[in-house]
Amino acid sequence: MIKTVAVDKIKFGAKGPFVLISGPCVIENRAMVLSMAKRLKEITSRVGIPFVFKASYDKANRTSYKSFRGPGLEKGLDILQEVKERVGVPVTSDIHAVE
Repeated sequence: MIKTVAVDKIKFGAKGPFVLISGPCVIENRAMVLSMAKRLKEITSRVGIPFVFKASYDKANRTSYKSFRGPGLEKGLDILQEVKERVGVPVTSDIHAVE
């Protein structure tokens, strides 16, 4: 049995609609993330696809330890909260380390 899960007003499940979960691999900066979230919302609203914005605040699984990992937990979550409030879309992130 497949369970239906609600994220904000969007329902995920076997009988639910296709939902686009999209965004940049990592949060590079506030302006870029807000711009991308707004544009993705415009496109998905126009074509009628439910949308959840996703971006990582700490990409711990980079190939090189010298690569940019993101703004970190506190600043990254602040930016995602701003996306949720200003753009009006649900947000999510991924976790690569148990710490």
